[in-house]
This record gives sequence, C-alpha cells and structure tokens, in this order.
Amino acid sequence: MIASLYRFGIDAVRSVTRGSRAYFLWLAFLVGWIALGVVAYVHQLHVGLAATNMLDQIPWGAYIANFTYLVGMAAAAVMLVIPAYIYDDHELHEVVVLGELLAVAVLTMCLMFVMVDIGRPDRFWHLIPVLGRFNWPISMLSWDVIVLNGYLVLNAYITGYLIFTKYRGQRPDRKKYVPFVFLAIVWAISIHTVTAFLYSGMGARPHWNAAILAPRFLASAFAAGPSLMIIALSIIRDKMGYPVKDKALNRLRQIVAVTMLINLFFFFSEIFTELYSFKHHAASMRYLLFGLDGHYKLVPYIWSAIALDAFSALVFITPRLYKNWNVLRVACGAAVVGVWVEKGMGLVIPGFVPSPLGEVIDYTPSFTEFCVSAAVWAAGALIYTLLLKAAVPIELGKVRLPGAPALSPEDYHQGHGRDEHADVGHSPAPEAAE
Repeated sequence: MIASLYRFGIDAVRSVTRGSRAYFLWLAFLVGWIALGVVAYVHQLHVGLAATNMLDQIPWGAYIANFTYLVGMAAAAVMLVIPAYIYDDHELHEVVVLGELLAVAVLTMCLMFVMVDIGRPDRFWHLIPVLGRFNWPISMLSWDVIVLNGYLVLNAYITGYLIFTKYRGQRPDRKKYVPFVFLAIVWAISIHTVTAFLYSGMGARPHWNAAILAPRFLASAFAAGPSLMIIALSIIRDKMGYPVKDKALNRLRQIVAVTMLINLFFFFSEIFTELYSFKHHAASMRYLLFGLDGHYKLVPYIWSAIALDAFSALVFITPRLYKNWNVLRVACGAAVVGVWVEKGMGLVIPGFVPSPLGEVIDYTPSFTEFCVSAAVWAAGALIYTLLLKAAVPIELGKVRLPGAPALSPEDYHQGHGRDEHADVGHSPAPEAAE
C-alpha cells in the first residue's frame, strides 16, 4: 500500500508537470493573479482591515459575500451525486468524480475567504474543529465551521479513494465509500442550510431574518452550481478528451431549468412580502432595489442580476435556445454571475443598511479587496486544474500502477458503465430527452 501511494504521488506530479503550451500559459495566468493577491494581502496585514472599505456599520464585505456564494457552489455537487447514486443515472455517474473534485477546490476557497476576512489570521486555528475554541453548540458560526470542514473531508476521501482504486486497477469496495456518499448528500444540504441559519438567526438584521432564506439559498446554489459544472465539463471534454456525454450535460440543464425558476419565485416572494406592506423593516429591500436617501450603488447590480437570472431561465426552458451550444454556455455564465450578485453583494450588504441607528452608508470593495478576492478565485481555479490534470488520465486509464490490470468501465462503475453507442462529442449542445 505504501509503495502504491508513493508511486501514485509520483505519477500525479508527472501528470501536472506535463502539458501543452496553453496549459502552462493558463497556470502562469493564475499564478500571476495569486501573486498580485499575495502582495495585496501582505498590505492588508500591514495596515489591518483599514485597507478594505469595510466599516463598523458594514463589517462584512466582498470576502464574506464570496464565501456565502461559494458555500452554495460546493453544496451543488450533490446535484451530480443524487442522480448518480440514488437514481442510478449512468451518465452523471461517470462525471460525478469531476464534480466532487470541484467541491474540494471550492471548499478550499471558502476557507481561504474566511481567513482573509479575519483581522488576526494568527487566530485562524480557532476555527479548526477540536483544536479551536468554539462557543459550541450555541454559536451558529461554530456549526458552520464544523459542517464545512466535514464536507471537505468527505469529498476528499471519496474522490481520493475512487481515483486511487482506479489507479491500482481494482474495483472500488462499495462498503468503503458508498456510506460516505450518502452521508455527503445530507452534509451538502446542511452546509448551505447552516450558513443560511447563520444569517437568519440575527434578529437585529430584519433583511436576513426570514424563514425563506434557507430554501432560497439552496435553490440559488442548485441553479448556479450545475451551470458552472456544465461549463467546466464541456471544457474538460473539449480540452482533456474526457468522454462527457451530451445526456449528462442535458440532465444538468434540466436541473438548472427547475431550480432557477424556483430561485426567482423565492426572490420575488420575498420582495412582495417586504414591500407590499411598506413596513419599516423593508428599508433594506428598498435600498437594494430602488436606493435609499440618495444612495443607489447596489441598484444597477441587483437589477442586472435579476435580468441575468431571468435570461438564463428563459434559455434553459426554451428548446430552440438551449439546443444552440453557444447560447447555452452564455446562459450558464449568466446564471453563475447573476446568482453571485444576487446572493453575494445583493444579500450581505443590504443586511447592514440602514444600520440600527438609521445610518445609510454605501460600500464598494477596495482595490485591496478586489485583488485578494481575485487571488482566492485564481487559487481555486489552480487547485481544480491540478486535480483534474492528475485525475483525468487515471480515469481514462492512461495512467495506472505498473502491472495493474486495465478495468473496463462496467467493472469500475459496477453497473454504471458507459453506453458504447451514447453521444460523446464536442458538439452539438445537449438536447432534451424528449
């Protein structure tokens, strides 16, 4: 076993250090953004959070907005796992590992955004379960840290086990990973539910104090996450030769079509509840949608987000549009960006405006916040790229332990094998299974 792990590590390093010119240019691009972010973060450490535009009235800004959004993206991996393992969807079963690797990268980004938001990063260890000092079980933040770290460990174990057994030419033992898969399904729902409870439990912030917040979090996550997966899987298919079937992409498209409509319905239900009675607690919603006391900075962003969400929903439910691969990819990008604005800056900042003293203060991320945030996103993209570069050759059978037998897809997936006559290619776009 030790020798196999050593050889596995060596082959993984060889895979990530070999590639085309475009691959290394992509790595250089990401490393450049990371370097810029490191410089900005060092400046933030030197002067403190004064380098950001956060204030006493608005203590959460771009970092927590990104964290909130990315928790949903991590939870969205369950949209591959549930059809694959509960409903025996063969097509999604073949790409579920790629989705779980994305969850690992995204969860790492979540923890990085928490770290850069802390004014004293030397105290980050307090957020580590067992080692840190938790106000547990009273603090919702302690629950959030536990579920995030637990979900990261689950996904890392499941993907690591499946890839390593494939590398050794062995059939995975279902007893060693399937129970953890079903635990991860429940855990995925919990990570975003707990994050929503972290907000809605703050009684002094009426903008967040709503029972519908947790369902809205999940609906938006299950819209944006699969949209990003469609883009990622199509790139992996085109650039890395991984046989992602059109049926798999179409299944994700169907999921987004439903969840985006639900997300829009939840959002407009909340708007109606807040604005129809014209109560005082609706000031945050009025600030977000129409501006308040001459402050309008978020207004163009939230209406743009609503337009992007509505456009993507229209494309996902219109066959003439989603059958055009280029239009579908644009719609997926619109869903990713629209939900980011809606659930990031469009949720976090209005919760602090107006303040309990009635102050209306605008917030815009500083250049330091922009650079640090971009660096974290680049780090996540780098992690995912390297994980794919190591995992895809093993999944395709191109890299395996010397002397290990070559498994057929039917043997490896245990009944979830590939259909030799399925539509695998670079185009056309996924079409509806009418």
